[in-house]
Amino acid sequence: MFDGYIALNKQCPACALDYAMFDAGDGPAVFGILIVGAIVCALALWVEFSFLPPIWVHAVLWIPLITILTAIFLRLSKSALLVLQYRHKAGEGRLG
Repeated sequence: MFDGYIALNKQCPACALDYAMFDAGDGPAVFGILIVGAIVCALALWVEFSFLPPIWVHAVLWIPLITILTAIFLRLSKSALLVLQYRHKAGEGRLG
């Protein structure tokens, strides 16, 4: 499905389905931000109130975690939205 990290192939190598009709738009980024933000905020609050660490500990913990989770969720959410778009035959609105 992918021709790189998040770039789509032109078509499916197995069935030759044209991927040009799919467009996830900003949806994957929005879902990634919301999911990663919720996870990291919950963990940061738990660590802060349980252990009271200095601020540099938060930076060391959360910056790499945010980077890794964002990279994972961006690709997962893009593929999930494209699959849902195909399954429900979603496309741009047409007049007439």
